[in-house]
Amino acid sequence: MGTYRIDQSYDWNYDQGPSFEGSLGPVPETPEKEFFGYPVKSRIGIAAGLLLNSKWIEFYARAGFDLLTYKTVRRAYRPCYEPPNWAFIDRDSPLDGAARSEAQIAGPGQPAEIARTTSTVSFGMPSKDPETWMADVAQAREAIGPGQVLIVSSVATPAKGAAAEAMIEEFGELAGMAKAAGAQVVEANLSCPNVTTAEGDIFMDAALSGRIAAAMRKAVGDTPVLLKVGYIPERAPLDALLRAVDGKASGVILVNGVSRPVRGSDGRPYFGTGRENAGILGTGVRDACLGSVRDAVETIGRDKLDLKVVGVGGVMAVEDAQAYFDAGAYAVMMGGAPMYDPGLAIRFKAVHPEW
Repeated sequence: MGTYRIDQSYDWNYDQGPSFEGSLGPVPETPEKEFFGYPVKSRIGIAAGLLLNSKWIEFYARAGFDLLTYKTVRRAYRPCYEPPNWAFIDRDSPLDGAARSEAQIAGPGQPAEIARTTSTVSFGMPSKDPETWMADVAQAREAIGPGQVLIVSSVATPAKGAAAEAMIEEFGELAGMAKAAGAQVVEANLSCPNVTTAEGDIFMDAALSGRIAAAMRKAVGDTPVLLKVGYIPERAPLDALLRAVDGKASGVILVNGVSRPVRGSDGRPYFGTGRENAGILGTGVRDACLGSVRDAVETIGRDKLDLKVVGVGGVMAVEDAQAYFDAGAYAVMMGGAPMYDPGLAIRFKAVHPEW
C-alpha cells in the first residue's frame, strides 16, 4: 500500500494527506546546485500529480525531494473522475511508443515487485477552486525548506468552441495567480493522458504552445516558466514544439505519461465508458520517455535553443535517474514511484550527492 490510497477516493486522499507509517531516516547532506537560478540541494523532484496539496508537499519535502510540483490547478473547481483512478498494468516488457492503439490490461491487485511496476491513472486533472488552492499554495511555500523549490502546475479549462485566444489568456492569468500565491516556478500542463477533454493534447499544436508560453512569460516576468508535454513519437513535431517555445519558456518537462486504451480482464474499458484511454506510467514507459528526452536534448544543442529539459517517466530506481542525467536531462522528476517508495530521494542522495 502506498502513500496514496488507491482503495480510497481522491477527496479522501486530499483531506487525509499521505498514508505512511514508520521512519524515513535522515536526509543526506548534499552540495548546493542551481535550478533555474534557485539554489537547491538536488535536482531530484516530483512531477505534477502526486502532491495534492500542502500536506503532501510538506511530507515529500521532509523526505528529501527538492523540486516539488503542486498538482495541476484550474481557474474553477473541477471534480475528480469517479473511482477507480489508479490501477496496475499487466505487462513485463517496455511499451511500444508508436503502438498508440495497443490496449493495456489493468487490474486492482498490487504486483509483488512494486519497484518495477507499470501503472495506469485516470483522474481528469481535478482542481479545487482558486480561493482554496491559492491559500493552500501559500501554506505549501511555507512548508518547504531552504534548498527546495515550489513549482505550481496549471491548466486552462476551455469552453466548448472557445477561441484559442481565450485559452492563451487563461494560461497567462493562471501563471500570475500561481506566482502571487507563492510559486517559485510556474508550469503549464499542456498534456494529460487521462482526460477526455481538449486540454489534454495542447502540446501537439506547436504554435499554440508557443503563444501560451509567451502569455505566461508576460504574466510572471523573470519567474521560470516550464511546459509539461506529452509523448511525441515523431521527431519533426517534437523539434517544431521546441523551436516554437524557445525564448518564451525556460524549459520543458518530458514526458507526461503515455496515453493508451486500458481494459479490464473482461475486455471492457477498465475505468468505464467515456474513459477508454488513460495515462500509463512506470517501468513500461521508461524507454519511450527516455528516448524523447535524448531527442529533445540533441535538438536543443543542435539548434542552440535556450531551453532545459526536465526528464520524467519510469524513474523507479537509481539507475533510471542515472540514464536520464546521462541523456542530458537538467533535472529528474518522478510521478508514481514516490507513492510506492517515499525513501527514494534519500537513497538517491546517498549514492549520488552531485545530483
